[in-house]
Amino acid sequence: MSPASFPVSDLHRQGSAAYRRLTLAMLFAGFSTFSLLYAVQPLLPLFARDFRLSAEGASLAVSLATGPLAIGILGAGMLSDRIGRRPMMVAAMFAAGALTLAAAIVPGWGGLLTLRLLTGVALAGVPAVAMAYVSEEVHADSVGAAMGLYIAGSAIGGMGGRLVASLVADRAGWHWALATVGVAGLVMAEAFRRLAPASRGFVPGARTAGGLAALLRDRALPVLYGEAFVLMGIFVTVYNYAGFRLLAPPYGLSQAAVGAVFLLYILGSASSAWFGGLAGRIGRHRIFWLPVLVLIAGLGIGAARPLALVIGGIALVTIGFFGAHSIASAWVGRRARTNRGQAAALYLFFYYLGSSVLGSAGGIAWSRGSWPSVTLFCAALAALALAGAAWLARVPPLPDPELTPVTAAEA
Repeated sequence: MSPASFPVSDLHRQGSAAYRRLTLAMLFAGFSTFSLLYAVQPLLPLFARDFRLSAEGASLAVSLATGPLAIGILGAGMLSDRIGRRPMMVAAMFAAGALTLAAAIVPGWGGLLTLRLLTGVALAGVPAVAMAYVSEEVHADSVGAAMGLYIAGSAIGGMGGRLVASLVADRAGWHWALATVGVAGLVMAEAFRRLAPASRGFVPGARTAGGLAALLRDRALPVLYGEAFVLMGIFVTVYNYAGFRLLAPPYGLSQAAVGAVFLLYILGSASSAWFGGLAGRIGRHRIFWLPVLVLIAGLGIGAARPLALVIGGIALVTIGFFGAHSIASAWVGRRARTNRGQAAALYLFFYYLGSSVLGSAGGIAWSRGSWPSVTLFCAALAALALAGAAWLARVPPLPDPELTPVTAAEA
């Protein structure tokens, strides 16, 4: 069955049992991916102590997973266009959980790094495919809310993985922390396998010749890729260097208190679901500027000196970022009529590239002028994001005979 002949009426809508199963499965997928990816972050000091490493050496436990993830996303998206979305996600989640469990018992630092690298490669099969899977199986008026829940799970997983690993390591050491996170990953993989509906909108081999060129010629998709790069760069920069600011005078917070800032991810989880649903009702092109504006307000408020305003500013940045990411990621899936796996992979490639490149550039801003320079750096990036939102609001929708005029306008 071709995409053109697949009836839109058969796609899952909010309120149906299949839709509830799919969104719960996507919540598990997001939680698992980001808990497995970032759970080692609070364990870095323990790695440095036990393996006699510098801080830079210990940080390889994170970078050797995120780097291959960004690169692997490109191949995973193209592969999923051939073998299917759901099978790839199931395999990726089981593999990542098993590799994390193995990292708890493998001897030596080299062995742990090897397994972290393989974990990053395995995890590439989830975010690269999630947007395409949802876009193919969910009706256009419900896809925003479904993607919002996936991103909500990602936010909770990024926070929960760090917190669980920290608590277990404090009681029983980092080996047990990794084992706990790995077992949890396997449990969530099995939950996803049981809950996620079989693909009905996927067409094997749907990837077309010249697909990459076609995606880059689209009037909206390259701008959405740029938004991913810029917005993720702002978000990572704020969280990377907020800790340095809060540990130093005049605040002098403890490491535990600074770590509690990650609890603001809960706000991101809620905002991704809320903005995703709002965009589905009103239209992505009409609403995308709003979370970007919230993020800009957070940068301005967070530049103030009182601690309450600093935390409030970070909270608004979190709300705005996750809201914008929720809308943009769903938009990519709807805009790409073919090669959806490749389209999603490109979005996420630029997303993680922004984290790496702009997150590091933000460190230069911090070294040269402390938080005022970080704020100016992020504000310049946010201005680009707002200009992109204005451009996207003027891009005409793609014609699609399968969609009603209302849902076509959201493409």
